[in-house]
Amino acid sequence: MAAEVSPGEYKDVVLFLATAGVVVPLFRRWRISPILGFLGAGVALGPYGLGALTGSLPWLAAVTIENPKDVAQLAEFGVVFLLFMIGLELSWERLRLMRRFVFGMGALQVTVCSAAIATIAVLLGQPLQAAVAIGAALALSSTAMVMPLLAESKRQHSQAGRATFAVLLFQDLAVAPILITLTVIGSRGGGELFSPRMLLTFAPAAVGLLALVVFGRLLLRPMMKSVARAKSEELFMAASLLIVIGAGLVAALTGLSMALGAFVAGLLLAETEYRHEVEVTIEPFKGLLLGLFFLSIGIGLDLSLLLQKPAAILGMAAGALVLTGGVVFALGLLFGLKPRKALEAGLLLAAGGEFAFVILDTAMNSGLVDRATGRTVLVASTLTMFCIPVLATLGAKLGGRPGANPAISTVVDPVASTDEEPAVLVVGYGRVGRLVGDMLGRHDIRWVAAERDPKLVEAGRRSGAAIFYGDASRAEFLRRCGLDTARALVVTMDNPEGNEVVVATARELRPDLTIVARARDARHAKRLYELGATDAVPETIEASLQLSEATLVEIGIPMGLVIASIHERRDEVRRELNRPEALGGRRRPRDGAKP
Repeated sequence: MAAEVSPGEYKDVVLFLATAGVVVPLFRRWRISPILGFLGAGVALGPYGLGALTGSLPWLAAVTIENPKDVAQLAEFGVVFLLFMIGLELSWERLRLMRRFVFGMGALQVTVCSAAIATIAVLLGQPLQAAVAIGAALALSSTAMVMPLLAESKRQHSQAGRATFAVLLFQDLAVAPILITLTVIGSRGGGELFSPRMLLTFAPAAVGLLALVVFGRLLLRPMMKSVARAKSEELFMAASLLIVIGAGLVAALTGLSMALGAFVAGLLLAETEYRHEVEVTIEPFKGLLLGLFFLSIGIGLDLSLLLQKPAAILGMAAGALVLTGGVVFALGLLFGLKPRKALEAGLLLAAGGEFAFVILDTAMNSGLVDRATGRTVLVASTLTMFCIPVLATLGAKLGGRPGANPAISTVVDPVASTDEEPAVLVVGYGRVGRLVGDMLGRHDIRWVAAERDPKLVEAGRRSGAAIFYGDASRAEFLRRCGLDTARALVVTMDNPEGNEVVVATARELRPDLTIVARARDARHAKRLYELGATDAVPETIEASLQLSEATLVEIGIPMGLVIASIHERRDEVRRELNRPEALGGRRRPRDGAKP
């Protein structure tokens, strides 16, 4: 017999899903970050919004969150998944190339802003420990809001975009040490901020980190290899979620934050061939849980404080914007950015971020910051986050068009596209794909391959090839592999239907892309041309031409005449396959036009 179900038990979940269904499409249509919608919805649905009116209007209880603590507990996974994805997107090579900006400009920004805000807090009467926590919280910007805004406006590769990314990257790396430090200080009662004995309390955390790294390196790749061989999308998804949550729980058991454990797991997986497939698999969970995280922030946001002390909160918000933006602007000039670009970066990074809530929540739970002060700071930080879309738009106008001012050498070098992204993407790494990759390598053309067979992926990795495991029929996976910036796509899979899906997906994403596809025969080649292939190479025809070439040469026909006739016949076949009647009245796509 089915257990009795009470609809009220699922009300909060239904409210969140309904909010996501309304907020995401609506705000994207308005070209506004959905995060602002989740924050606003949280305020409206929480106890300080409509919930405050349920006494006089009982029917409002049906559209308010009843169990904010339960929502907040689940919402913590939003930050866990965010840091896992940040770890996945990092690469040691990228860090090395960007080290001057990441560990120079980024480190100075966090240090200077934290110190300045902490000093002001001390002058306003806050204890040193509380001032340090407040300074660290307000010094961090919003990766979750700024990077999508840059990507949507195609400014992530501009001079300001690269500098902004470098600073955000260091901020994300700094979150874990900040959380560890605050937890340790809180566990010692906050009495010995810089005591040498405090270093001993880091020992369990250090052991936990070491265990994560060692066991991760030993177990992650074999585990994912075993899962990939099962060829089950459900099992792969389950394994990916297990890694994120399992690493977080292991970190929590050793006194670290779950977010740090997930970040380390992401870094370790970023070195494997399963990186892009895991990214595509985890992305929906990250987006949904991160939305829940911002919804929970809005639920706990007491905007009545703004009415009680508007001058203090608005002054704090304005001061944080000016101070952080000014520091980033000055550092941008110091590190060689042009004034307009430095100003754009300053505006992008001026507002607070999502990690302010995590840091202040840790500080309040540890007793370092009293809850009244912490809640006031959170309201001020949230107000600055609402300003991010406006600041980004203003920065884009002041910074000019993305390509208007070429980046100077100190900024171009760290993230030059030739160092980061492939010129050619090869889908399928069987016998044909290996030969294509070998020929591209002989001409010093950077390429990346995608393959669904884990055995071929493993063999390719052992030979030093840049090959990733994953399903290339999915648009997001192709993007993760570099399709957006690739000059050409070569599709070489044995499966004719699979080749057709990849060609159609890639043409939809990139109307201007050169697509060369392997065809089984002339009929299959015609179908690939219909789907948008720039060139389709039928195996049967190519084999016939090669047999003819070998025969003619062996019976004494001069090599030059043979090669010329073979090329002439190949061109005739192409023209025949591309004529309108062969394509059902449709012309082959040219000059970037959609088929």
